[in-house]
Amino acid sequence: MTSRILGVCRYVNHQYIIQAVSDADIPEVLDFVLKARAELFPKLSATGMPDDLARFAEVYLRGAGRFLIARHEGQIVASIGYLAYDRRFRHLLYPDLKVVEIVRLFVLPSQRRSGLAGSLYRSIKDLALANEVEVIYLHTHPFLPGAIAFWQRQGFEIVDVDADPVWQTTHMHSLMSEIEESAPHRTGPSDSAP
Repeated sequence: MTSRILGVCRYVNHQYIIQAVSDADIPEVLDFVLKARAELFPKLSATGMPDDLARFAEVYLRGAGRFLIARHEGQIVASIGYLAYDRRFRHLLYPDLKVVEIVRLFVLPSQRRSGLAGSLYRSIKDLALANEVEVIYLHTHPFLPGAIAFWQRQGFEIVDVDADPVWQTTHMHSLMSEIEESAPHRTGPSDSAP
């Protein structure tokens, strides 16, 4: 599979190319994602490679998942993916619905607040719509600056917050039948986007 360019975004003095990941991109993508994950979640870096990343091609290129990257001057500066939601949270089962989970949204600090995260999300949302996804689920944490507000601006609503005092995992979803009707979309730079 070759990389397919999904869009070119221009914000301030930056031009980003958003593209689907190809087999040839996998080593570079894994390097980017694992470094970003280690910076945001240092305690998790010792736990080894997550299953979805260990089976990247199977999950994101040949399976039900999708994965996009953004490049600036040839370098990966951001990523986002989705995979089939595994219904591991018993209180969030979504019976009889096609649900995907947003994962691995990482934007280099130097590229944040440019509108890139929103463009990446809109691109992957378009793939989800094309694949007849009914619900997009994700979880985030309040210690990630601006993350909850960012997802709310993309049309997500909070459906639960774990009582754990460290992680306070915040579960969010967006119903695809409502997303086009109600989501306020920002198309440019924002002071609080991740």
